[in-house]
Amino acid sequence: MASKIVNIGNKKLSLDISGSGKPIVLFHSLLADSSSFTPLATELIKTHEVISLNLPGFDGSDFVGGDLNIIADHIAHGIESLKLSEKPIFLGNGYGGFIALITSIRHPALASRLVLADCGAMFSEPGRAAFKGMSLAAKEKGLGAIADVAMRRLFAPEFQEKNPELIADRKQRFLTLDPETFHGACAALASLDIRDQLSKVTQPVLVMVGEMDEATPPPMSVELHAGLSNAKLNILPGLAHVPQLQAPAVFMNAIRDFIDGK
Repeated sequence: MASKIVNIGNKKLSLDISGSGKPIVLFHSLLADSSSFTPLATELIKTHEVISLNLPGFDGSDFVGGDLNIIADHIAHGIESLKLSEKPIFLGNGYGGFIALITSIRHPALASRLVLADCGAMFSEPGRAAFKGMSLAAKEKGLGAIADVAMRRLFAPEFQEKNPELIADRKQRFLTLDPETFHGACAALASLDIRDQLSKVTQPVLVMVGEMDEATPPPMSVELHAGLSNAKLNILPGLAHVPQLQAPAVFMNAIRDFIDGK
């Protein structure tokens, strides 16, 4: 992949571009950086131009604050500056799914279709409390104090037991996360409620969720699907919060027809 820096005002947005064909923009999770898309991108670049974002506060992209609307506008300006050959597909996972969705709400002409994996329109009270609790613990004791909790939110225990090297790598990457970015995202997600804005999304949407996702449980995706006018829902058996990393081939098969416009 070719790395690129886009300047938006006085802030940098870092991204990688590779492949050719219909463009697809990847928005990564809060607890997993853009490398969580690497196995999937290996397949996507065979048929698509793949733009893998480093969201603000991650890997060379400047922090722009925790407000998801500001982040969405920032990303939209960055994508517009690329002058892509046609409207891209947005593919977001977790936190990146929320940002992809809000970007589409605020900039409805930007994307041709959306894949929203493991996100939603609002968290339950226990979900909100989890973000507040993680942020508080990290402020008091550092990210290391919640690393195991973060991994549990990404992967089911059985998968962790069978893939210790992957988990160790993901944990190490999590520990490099900018604390300010983490706290800003936790605060934003803990107060999120965009259910009344879903009607603004008119393009086709594929809503996906891992059956075993503890971070954004399947009922959130069921509610999201119900609130969208032109959406399909796919619950992925046995997978958790980052299905594209846990089972890239399964994930690719699940999105293939949709991203090909079928």
